[in-house]
Amino acid sequence: MHSSDLVSSFAEIAREKGIERDLLQLIVEDVFRAMIRKRYGADDAFEIIFNPDHGDIQVLHIREVVPNMDLEDPVTQIEVKNAVNIDEDFDIGDEVASEVSIADFGRRAVMTARQTFSQRIRDIEKENVYHRYNELVGEVVVGEVYQMRRREVLVIHDRVELVLPREEQIYKDRYRKGDMLRAVIKEVRRDAGNNPQVIISRAAPLFMERLFELEVPEIDEGIVEIKKIVREPGDRAKVAVVSHDERIDPVGACVGMKGSRIHAVVRELGNENIDVLQWSNESEELITRALAPAKPLSVSLNDDLTPPRAKVVVQSDEVSKAIGRGGINIRLASALTGYEIDVYREISDEEEDIEINEFGDELTPEALQKLRDIGCDSAKAVLELSAEELSRRAGFDLDGARAILRIIRAEFADEEDDFETELSPAPAKTEAPATDEGGNDDSPDSPGTQDKEEQTVES
Repeated sequence: MHSSDLVSSFAEIAREKGIERDLLQLIVEDVFRAMIRKRYGADDAFEIIFNPDHGDIQVLHIREVVPNMDLEDPVTQIEVKNAVNIDEDFDIGDEVASEVSIADFGRRAVMTARQTFSQRIRDIEKENVYHRYNELVGEVVVGEVYQMRRREVLVIHDRVELVLPREEQIYKDRYRKGDMLRAVIKEVRRDAGNNPQVIISRAAPLFMERLFELEVPEIDEGIVEIKKIVREPGDRAKVAVVSHDERIDPVGACVGMKGSRIHAVVRELGNENIDVLQWSNESEELITRALAPAKPLSVSLNDDLTPPRAKVVVQSDEVSKAIGRGGINIRLASALTGYEIDVYREISDEEEDIEINEFGDELTPEALQKLRDIGCDSAKAVLELSAEELSRRAGFDLDGARAILRIIRAEFADEEDDFETELSPAPAKTEAPATDEGGNDDSPDSPGTQDKEEQTVES
C-alpha cells in the first residue's frame, strides 16, 4: 500500500467524524510512530512530515555517519561505506536522511495502523461527547425514540445515544419507535468501558422547571422565580414561586390566561396535576398554602425535632383534602416545606368520634403514642389514612398498620349495627278486633259501631 492511500483513508475517516486538521496531524503522527517503535524499538531517529491537504506523508530515517566497523546502534548510526552509497559527499559525523517506504513495514503493520487510528478517533469522539453533554446538563433536548428495552428507552439526539432509565420515566408514558421525546439531561457518566453515558429524565423536578421556563416568559427573564418543585411524576406536583416585581402576580403568570401556560406543561407531563402556590419565608404560611385545597385552621411548629414537625388543625370535612388520595397531598406538602406534617381534625360537639385512648384494650400504649404523635388523636383521624401511609408516617410495619385499621373499623361497624337495631321498626302484630260482651265488633269502622252511633243521635 502506498503512503498516499493510507493517508487518504485516514483523512476520509477524520472528515466523517468532524476531526480538525491539527488534531488529525497529531493522530497520524502518533500512529506512524507506533509503527516505527514496533519495528525499530525506538522512534527518536525518525522524522514524520505530513501534509493533510495533499494526502502526502514522509517517514525520514536520520542516522549519524560513523567509521566502518564502529557501528554500535544501527537505528541511529550508519557506516560510512553505506552512507556514500546514498550520497558520495557524506563523511564521518554527517547526518544521513533516508526515506522509509510504508511497504517496508509490512501488510500486518499497516492493518494495525488502521485499527489504531480508528480507535484513536473513537476515543476522541467519546471525550467530545462527554464534554459536550456535560456542559448541557440541566438543558432540555428533543430526540427520537429508537429502541425500547425492559429497563430503559434509548433516544437518538444529534447522532448520540441518550438513555432514559425506567426510574426517570413518567409511568403513564408509552413509547414507540420513531416518537419524538422531550427530556432534560440529568447527568453524564462513564460506564465500565469508559464510554460516556448520557442520562436523560422526564421525572426530575428540573424537567418541570425547564418546561415552565419555556412557557412563562417572566420566569425566563428572572422576574418570577421558581423556589422549589416537588412532584410524584405522572400524578401530582407542587410548584412554589415568588415574584421579584410587586406588580406581577407569580401564580397568575405561571397559570396564564384561562390556564393556557400551565396547560402546555400539563400536557407534556401526561396530564400531571400541578398546584402552583406563592412562596413564603414564614413556615406557617407556607404550610398553609402547601396543603391546598384544604384550609388549615391553625399551624403550630416544633423545630426541635429532626425532621421538624408541624401540627395542623383542619375542619373535619377537610381532612381528606389535606391528606389527599393515598396521602399524596400531605407527602408533597411535607417535601415542599421541609416539615413532617401531622393533620388533626377539629371535632365539633355534635360529631360522633372516638378518642384514640379508648382503644387501650386493643392497642398497646406504644402504638397509641405513635398515633398521637402523627396527629391521629381520634379514630376517624386514623381511618383517613391508608395502611401504607400509616406505616410510613407512624413507623408501623405494614401488617401492624392494617391490624390497627381493622380494629378501629370494627368499632365503628359495631356502633352502626347497634344504631340500626335501635331505629328499626317493631315487627307488626296481628290482633283480633275488640268486641263487646255480646260479641259485637267494637272497631270504629265496623257496621255495628256505626249503628250504635246512629241510634244515639236519633235518640
